[in-house]
Amino acid sequence: MGLSGALRRTTRWTADHAPWSSWAWRSTAFTAAGVPMALPAVAAFVFFKAAPFTLLVLVCLTPLLTRLQRSRFRELLEQEIPAVSYGDRPLRPRALLVRLRSESTWRQYGYHLLLSPLAAIGGALTLLAWAGGFAGATVYGWLWLLPLDAAGTGWTRRYDTVTVLGCLLLLATPWLAAALARLDSFAAAALLGPSRAKELARRVEDLAESRAGVLDAADLERRRIERDLHDGAQQRLVALAMNLGIARVTLTDLPPEVKAVIDEAHREAKEAIEELNSLVRGLHPAVLEDRGLDAALSGIAVRAPLPVELTVELARRPGPTVEAVAYFVVSEALANVAKHAKASRCRVEARRKGDLLRVTVTDDGVGGADPAGGTGLVGLRKRVGSVDGTILINSPSGGPTVVTVELPCGL
Repeated sequence: MGLSGALRRTTRWTADHAPWSSWAWRSTAFTAAGVPMALPAVAAFVFFKAAPFTLLVLVCLTPLLTRLQRSRFRELLEQEIPAVSYGDRPLRPRALLVRLRSESTWRQYGYHLLLSPLAAIGGALTLLAWAGGFAGATVYGWLWLLPLDAAGTGWTRRYDTVTVLGCLLLLATPWLAAALARLDSFAAAALLGPSRAKELARRVEDLAESRAGVLDAADLERRRIERDLHDGAQQRLVALAMNLGIARVTLTDLPPEVKAVIDEAHREAKEAIEELNSLVRGLHPAVLEDRGLDAALSGIAVRAPLPVELTVELARRPGPTVEAVAYFVVSEALANVAKHAKASRCRVEARRKGDLLRVTVTDDGVGGADPAGGTGLVGLRKRVGSVDGTILINSPSGGPTVVTVELPCGL
């Protein structure tokens, strides 16, 4: 079974790469199509001394030749070479200067002046190889059609050799055409398309915009969940707690067991409300959206289990995503201080300078905070990194610990 499968794969591969296969003819057609594409460059070189303006004509024809070359690659090799964008500018002398100064334009000139003639030579050699191989492989047929004097020509003993060489040339020519097509495709992708550096820069910009859109969408979704919880489940729990409280006060003639159940249900309802409030604040505090970062951080400072000195200086509000990140950074940092630092007090500063928001959380605790120790600092790094921010943690043993976060306000 394995031998038959290998034989079948070998047979299929041989048929796909035979001189009569579509692969061979497609490669040949591609290399042959490069011959007429190089005629303007060849004419410019031949007639340059007699008519120097031919080089200027070639320069003017370069955009058309580039489009034709892209079409050749697209139709015959199914390779798409992206077009170079020069911006939406009208056809004016200034636009021409922009094109002439562009590095992409000079790369196209290099392809049409140097590589296109070389590709045309390769295409001509491919056609000659096909013709020579066919003529050599069918030499006996030509001898039958055009009988020659064998004694006079001296070819009597060489017919077999010519036939074998012709067959070998027919077998090798498709590989020659495929190699030339591959080299031409590499050169065209590097010279006719946009530069790799600019393409990478454009992709980075697109990814940055996409990520900003994802962050905004996630923030909007958190706000929607917060509104639904606040206006739906939270209100129902409040109503339930009120009804249980009224029942506990008014229904005084109930058995003690029933009163105990009502008291327990009332207590559980109040705890559920408190947990839901904490959950809502963790998703997206309403005060952050309504009154901004200053009021939201003031609420965190009031609820902190240790004294917090808060300083907020914002000339103008950052974007909603950056505000949310700054809020959660301060909230998580204060939670870490209360849990691990053994601090007696803490200071939080939030200042905006230009397009940069700097948040600093300082405590007088024992220090030694290590992001690898599972103290929540890893989560801070990830949250800050989601908006291209930076975080610096200075926590020597014995304290104090200073966490400095810088967030770009462009998001």
